[in-house]
Amino acid sequence: MFPAFAEVFTSENIIYLAKGALLSLLIAAISLLLGLILGVIGASGKRSKHIVPRAIANFYVEVIRGTPLLLQILLIFSVIPSIYTAITGTVLRINVYLIGIIALSLNSGAYQTELIRSGINGVDKGQWEACETLGLSTKQAMRFVILPQAFKRIVPPVISEFITLIKDSSLISTIGAVELLKGAQVIGTEYYDVMSPYILAAIFYLIMTISISYLGRYVEKRLAASD
Repeated sequence: MFPAFAEVFTSENIIYLAKGALLSLLIAAISLLLGLILGVIGASGKRSKHIVPRAIANFYVEVIRGTPLLLQILLIFSVIPSIYTAITGTVLRINVYLIGIIALSLNSGAYQTELIRSGINGVDKGQWEACETLGLSTKQAMRFVILPQAFKRIVPPVISEFITLIKDSSLISTIGAVELLKGAQVIGTEYYDVMSPYILAAIFYLIMTISISYLGRYVEKRLAASD
């Protein structure tokens, strides 16, 4: 193992894996932000007094949370283009990285819907009453008073969601996207040694997740100090 590891452990391979790690990080960050938007919409839908948006939000959350992320990726990759081709007769080709972002965003949005909803429910009812006293509409109260307080409460689980997305981004390697894990597989194929590049990939994953975890703790402490 050790001679093979020394052979794989070159500056060229490290840079190659570092690029894959940055790509994984970028995909996770974009998915987290898009998932946050979906989460706000989903939480608003679940809290709606109208049955249609509430039913749509509940259906979205239950379906996404009740099915594996890998299955969702494969559905977008193969089933949706097949349906499009059957209807239009035109071949639909979707960029594999775009598929990854869409699938991860949809998946994250369902989980963040529940996080944001719980955060909103955790805001003291007196805040709503104060908004009504000031003459703020429901949308204004939500935007300027309730959501900022709710987001403070959900910072730790959102950071955990970001870490999860970084690790889950490895699943898009199954559809041909060359991120960190796929990069390690490529190197393993070249050197006929999968253990060494997998160890390097694991080190990169640990660096990213531990760094973000510490950053999350720092942000959480700053937010707690500002209360």
